[in-house]
Amino acid sequence: MLECRDLIFHYDRCEPGETPDFCFSFRLAPGECLSVAGPSGTGKSTLLGLLAGFLEPASGSLAWQGRDLLMQPPWERGITTVFQEHNLFDQLPVWLNVGLGLAPDMRLTPAQQARVREGLAEVGLAGLHDRLPAELSGGQRQRVALLRGSRILLLDEPFSGLDEATRAGLWDLVRRQKAAGAAVLLVSHDRDDIEALADRRARLESGQLLVDSCDAG
Repeated sequence: MLECRDLIFHYDRCEPGETPDFCFSFRLAPGECLSVAGPSGTGKSTLLGLLAGFLEPASGSLAWQGRDLLMQPPWERGITTVFQEHNLFDQLPVWLNVGLGLAPDMRLTPAQQARVREGLAEVGLAGLHDRLPAELSGGQRQRVALLRGSRILLLDEPFSGLDEATRAGLWDLVRRQKAAGAAVLLVSHDRDDIEALADRRARLESGQLLVDSCDAG
């Protein structure tokens, strides 16, 4: 279980109309997807930054299966963030970009290398093992990012700008990650993406995450 309780963050400066103070609480079970929507400036990027470890909260708690994530640096949290673009390291080949999810120090064991090859084959990327990200299509790059296989997936409008068939293939990949036990937080305003993946829905209002369920954390 991913448990976020009273995670507080404050911006000293913000644009007119934006919220300076945030307090987030929610629970997200393994195999579950929570969608998050809200107007610009209401905290979507702040929430993702706090969960991933790129922002430091003033107070609150964040734990995965009872382990305190706030005490862990971003690369040790077991979290993969997938944006609309710029998810991969340009200088690393496909197999090593995927392997970062298994070994952040890039020292993959033979067994881990075999898992990477199997994963690439399962999503139709077997022949692109040694390619660089610049040599891939947008959909192929998103498949590589999703294959990192972390326990927690943070998805920030990851399917925007992709054609219908590519999006459907990526939905299936996310469903497989869920079936394997990944907890997924999807930031999206796209109704099709939400209908395809979300088990619960939430919205951001006045710096708080309002979950449309009896379990708001």
